[in-house]
Amino acid sequence: MRWIFWLGRSPQEIFFRAIERCGILAPMEKLKGMCLMLAVVAYGCSAGAYTPGATLIAGLKQYEGEMRLRGSSLSRWPERQQAGGALKTVITATLGGSAEFYRLVDLDARKREYLITLRETSVRPERVEEMKNELVKMDEEIDALKPIVRAQIATMPIQGEGQQGVEGVATRGLLSLALDGFSANGARGIEAPSTKVDQYLVTDLGTFATVRSPDGQAHRCVLFGAVEEGAGIKCDAVR
Repeated sequence: MRWIFWLGRSPQEIFFRAIERCGILAPMEKLKGMCLMLAVVAYGCSAGAYTPGATLIAGLKQYEGEMRLRGSSLSRWPERQQAGGALKTVITATLGGSAEFYRLVDLDARKREYLITLRETSVRPERVEEMKNELVKMDEEIDALKPIVRAQIATMPIQGEGQQGVEGVATRGLLSLALDGFSANGARGIEAPSTKVDQYLVTDLGTFATVRSPDGQAHRCVLFGAVEEGAGIKCDAVR
């Protein structure tokens, strides 16, 4: 399963690859508008293959992976900033843009820089106290923003996945879990995170997810594709 989608690609390159894949050619400087990318990702070049929900899930997983990989050194802050910019591009392309979601990304990046600074450098005691107080305020703002972003995600159409189908359930559940874990404090618990979507139980096991229906039938769901071209989700019954 491929989670690393963005390495070495600028947002402009991502736009160009997606557009070129559908045979649409345009000068690079004219690719600033996000609507064209939204159309490519939302509806895809093939019927139902790639969806905005799955692409957003993949983008969030990619961001978290990048931050874990590059989150231990102050000198790597430009790469962390690039990862944040790439996630904002995914948000724009899949959700149509969200000032609140962009703010969440900015706050998460800022939190990480503060935590790395406190851990890796010698900071004056008075500044340490100031930074800890600012971290508390950031967490409070993140907690206030998440319900707004959750409501925005809930309105996202899941083209090709079927609102009542297993893929649609998996997408909704994984998006909810990804938002729960975004910029959350503390390490992930021993048990895999799970959530209820209607009467279904969705569990995120990292490289794949499971969906258990009310009658006990289990499905194994995996993401496929690449963010720069769109991602989809496929679920198969476990026998």
